[in-house]
Amino acid sequence: MREIQFREALREAMNEEMRRDERVFLLGEEVAEYNGAYKVSQGMLAEFGAKRVIDTPIAELGFAGIAVGAAMNGLVPIVEFMTFNFSLVAIDQIINSAAKMNSMTAGQYKCHMVFRGPTGSAGQLGAQHSQNFENWYANTPGLKVVVPSNPYDAKGLLKASIRDGNPIIFMESEQMYGLKGEVPEEEYILELGKAHFAKQGTDVTIVSFGKMMLRVNEAVAELEKEGINAEVIDLRTVRPLDHETIINSIKKTNRLVIVEEAWPLASISSEITYQVQRHAFDYLDAPIRRVTTLDTPLPYAGVFVDAFLPSVKKIVETCKAVTYK
Repeated sequence: MREIQFREALREAMNEEMRRDERVFLLGEEVAEYNGAYKVSQGMLAEFGAKRVIDTPIAELGFAGIAVGAAMNGLVPIVEFMTFNFSLVAIDQIINSAAKMNSMTAGQYKCHMVFRGPTGSAGQLGAQHSQNFENWYANTPGLKVVVPSNPYDAKGLLKASIRDGNPIIFMESEQMYGLKGEVPEEEYILELGKAHFAKQGTDVTIVSFGKMMLRVNEAVAELEKEGINAEVIDLRTVRPLDHETIINSIKKTNRLVIVEEAWPLASISSEITYQVQRHAFDYLDAPIRRVTTLDTPLPYAGVFVDAFLPSVKKIVETCKAVTYK
């Protein structure tokens, strides 16, 4: 099977859906003439023209509102934020318009659309450009929140998101755009709301998503050297959450570690912990543990960035603690 970059997988998904459905269009800062800030939309202006690949001013609230209005009138916008940190400028349109329109109008207006762009830390970018808002958006009824961890998932989940019919928050990692992975040439769609068993195991369940899956995979290799056979679940989507897959895994391994690039308070890991203790408490042989970022704005210095983020070492130590090895 061929290997392509994460950015190329996203581009293929958008190209295929725009060829399939003339209602689909892309807008955002530098998506057209500059081919995208991260070259995700490279070549799309040449194929689809300026009416369907639209450069916007630096005005997130404005172009998010235009996209909501377009969706209400039957089009299918893909809104690219240069970073989801900038989506905070547009959050009123996302939360108070896109997420609520179907409910408030009793189905008369729908917001069939996708908001996508990079999330989380990308190195030394400082506190204002290194934040994770997956849990913020997942807290909002009416939205679905998708976080792919590899090129295969990126393409299959983005195609599903463009077709879904609801407003989708599609969050990518800036550090993963150059990541290569196997992606079929034939069309495929991945189901939203369904987690993926990245690895079968018996000793501990590790649940994660997005960029953190790369560190989880490294940690699993280290754990195997010490005789710990971890089961790994990649959530793929954090709203809706696939509680059933997690709980069935815990019934087998009896231990749970959650790895998330986010602040600990009111995080996705907090919700998973609640659901597991509610539905699978009697199966646990150790307390649920999680590995998150530190509860502070991200410092700039590289040594502090490393200390702030979940690390392979922290994941390994946490898994050893719950398996008592």
